[in-house]
Amino acid sequence: MSINALKVSNLVKDFGGLTAVNDVTFEVSVGSMVGLIGPNGCGKSTTFNCISGMLEVTSGQIEVLGRLTTGKRPDEIQKLGLTRTFQHTRLWRDMTVIENLLVPSRHQFQPNIFLSLLKPNSRPAEHRRVVNAYKILDALEVGHIAHNLASELSGGQSKLVDIGRALMSDPEFLLLDEPVAGVAGPLAEKIFNNLKSLCKDDGIGMLIIEHNMEFILRRGVDHVIVMDNGKVLAEGTPDDIRERDDVVEAYLGTGARS
Repeated sequence: MSINALKVSNLVKDFGGLTAVNDVTFEVSVGSMVGLIGPNGCGKSTTFNCISGMLEVTSGQIEVLGRLTTGKRPDEIQKLGLTRTFQHTRLWRDMTVIENLLVPSRHQFQPNIFLSLLKPNSRPAEHRRVVNAYKILDALEVGHIAHNLASELSGGQSKLVDIGRALMSDPEFLLLDEPVAGVAGPLAEKIFNNLKSLCKDDGIGMLIIEHNMEFILRRGVDHVIVMDNGKVLAEGTPDDIRERDDVVEAYLGTGARS
């Protein structure tokens, strides 16, 4: 029996008298890339924040990699194998790119003079992390900026480094919040192709919020979920979604069929 990377069941999130997410249910398979689309204010980011533990759910259940995570803290959920990025990158601007990658590793051991005596193999472990960080940067085609300060990066480079930093935690499932927002066309294509390779080669499941709906439909995701007013309006393959008249009229415009 296969385990879903993510299972959201009847999720509800209220803010006082406002219901931001209303009875949302969907699944993401291991190793699949799923797009979550919809207009601003439809509940996408609130859903992400509930999944990652940043918001406490009002009702419903969330399972990550077969484990119930409802009510768990973000750090507890991350230890299960889920990592997320944010729409606006949160790099440490006064640190280099490689330093940014070395900070957040899951199960990271930071030796000091006393702990090293108790765990003498810590330095080889640190060496492996450094090697892995450079390997990730090379895979994302940004190895040449490893020693640049984060403050010197373009918007697209910052997005790639943010994704690299997420990969340092050895995730089994990624939540990506608009990974190509504000990125020029060719670099956006590169980012998306790199993400698809991670799904195919490493079996990492991904749920991707993307405001540019036409972009997500044309990039070969496995499945698309459309939200509206806090609910799931439609879901299916990109071709299925493109043929839905209600989705086309509400979100994509008449040019989506061309």
